Parts: sequence; C-alpha cells; structure tokens
Amino acid sequence: MTRTTAVLSVILALGLLLAASYGVRYGLMEDARWVGLCSTVDAQWQCQARSWLGLTIHFQTLAWLALGSAVLAQMVKGRSGRALGGLALLLGIPALVLYTASLAVFAVVLGGLRVVRAQG
Repeated sequence: MTRTTAVLSVILALGLLLAASYGVRYGLMEDARWVGLCSTVDAQWQCQARSWLGLTIHFQTLAWLALGSAVLAQMVKGRSGRALGGLALLLGIPALVLYTASLAVFAVVLGGLRVVRAQG
C-alpha cells in the first residue's frame, strides 16, 4: 500500500467515524421520539443503548480514554506510539461530537500530532 493510499484510507475512515457519531447523536440521543418510547416499561434495546451512552457522556468516559491514550502516545516511541495516537483519534472524534468537546479537543490535537510526527 502506498503512502497516499494509506493516508486517504485513514481520512476516509475518520470521516465515516465522524458521520456515524453524528448519526448516533441526532438519531438516538436528540430525537424526541425516543423519550416517549423509552418511558414505557418494556423498553427496547435501543433504549438501553441510549441509557448506557448517556452515562458514558455524563462521566466523559470517551474523552478521558482519548486523552489518556493521547498523552501516553506522546511518551511511547515508534509504531506503538503512532497506534496509540490513532486510538486517541478514534476515541476523541466521537467524544467531540457527543458533548464532551472540552476534553476531547486536547486528545484529538495530541493524537493527531503524534500520528503525523516523524519517526526520527
């Protein structure tokens, strides 16, 4: 795989992740019909996922995991550090979209810097 193909595939994957995150935000978390559906006793699995996601948003789990991964990626050398930077991006982009932008912005910046940093 050439470098151009690798870069384009990473950009495409991050774009798809961003689109999926916005789909979850506006389709599951902010859609008013789920409030009525989830208020009944026999809640659907989507209601359980919405509840779980609400807890992870409240405790800023994705943002803290992304920030921890990004900070660790700055300390680790080689491919492992680059992989941790990529993990920080993969966790940070949904955290940006899902209401925890204050922490996630630092994780995305640090993770992105680690991914593009030269090996030397």
